[in-house]
Amino acid sequence: MRKPPVFESITPKQVMNKVTAPEMPFQWSINPYRGCTHGCSFCYARVTHTYMGLAADDTFRHHVFVKENASDVLNAQLRRKLKHHQGDYARLQKDIGLVNIGTATDPYQPIEAHKRETRKCLEVLAHYGIQTSITTRSPLIRRDIDILKQMNIQSIHLSVNTLDKSVWRNLEPATPAPQKRLETIQTLADAGLPVGILLAPIIPHLTDSREQLHDVIRLAIHHGAHFIIPSVLRLSGEVKTWFLQTIQRHYPELVGKYQRLYQGAYAPQSYVWPLMDSVHAMLDEQQMTTDIPARPLSRYNTGQEDTRSSENGALTDISCVNRDEMLSQSVQLTLPI
Repeated sequence: MRKPPVFESITPKQVMNKVTAPEMPFQWSINPYRGCTHGCSFCYARVTHTYMGLAADDTFRHHVFVKENASDVLNAQLRRKLKHHQGDYARLQKDIGLVNIGTATDPYQPIEAHKRETRKCLEVLAHYGIQTSITTRSPLIRRDIDILKQMNIQSIHLSVNTLDKSVWRNLEPATPAPQKRLETIQTLADAGLPVGILLAPIIPHLTDSREQLHDVIRLAIHHGAHFIIPSVLRLSGEVKTWFLQTIQRHYPELVGKYQRLYQGAYAPQSYVWPLMDSVHAMLDEQQMTTDIPARPLSRYNTGQEDTRSSENGALTDISCVNRDEMLSQSVQLTLPI
């Protein structure tokens, strides 16, 4: 019998972390948790557990760190920055740019239903009018539609990479079913929120057939997705070791193929480019974009210190990685959490 996960409280010095990788379409990341009980075997963020002196194996799933006071720390960070901008919220918003929640852990993993750390962070971001994007695999995000509708939300990404129940259960042992994620897209879209899917990671030999990809794209569109962003599996050293163990257990005939394909962290361009060309052709056929729709900065009720806003301070939209960048490599980087 599998042991229940251990949840350990930690006190972060800061919650909103600067993202310096130029490939990423956002400037800051927030992760209210370290580790994730979803247990995706391919998760590039497993390596972040090594920062805590732990292994990049399934310890990532079974030992989760909870940033109990995340929202208080976030509020203090933003309050200091607002003071630097003499209480001008528009200048603060422009200076911060885009914040992404869920770069290295799912902010709506099951513990969130009890701890509500993600929701509390959303409330802080809503107060300051900070432009925000969210990445998750969980229908739990529907709980927060009320606060999401008050926020400066640029985009919400639901990760859906397969409809194959066997592949899903073998590689994502504790994630919500793909159909539940698609239904979540419909709910969020019906609420007027900018939502789409991350067709990611596309897993060679398991989820990369034209038929499989077409089915995901078709159903994502049917459920109201505004955009679809594809990305191919990335395997860093520590994550590769765990992923190959999972492949050995469920698909032993594929181990040799993965070892040849992944000499480094990325599959070679000879594999990636034709695949991405095919995906983009399917998207073009369905008149679906990989670009996140523009959402201009609105005026927000941002508290009592100073409610000034200016059209000149409005943020321009920050589009997703463009087509040429998409075709070159997967943009899945380990980020500060």
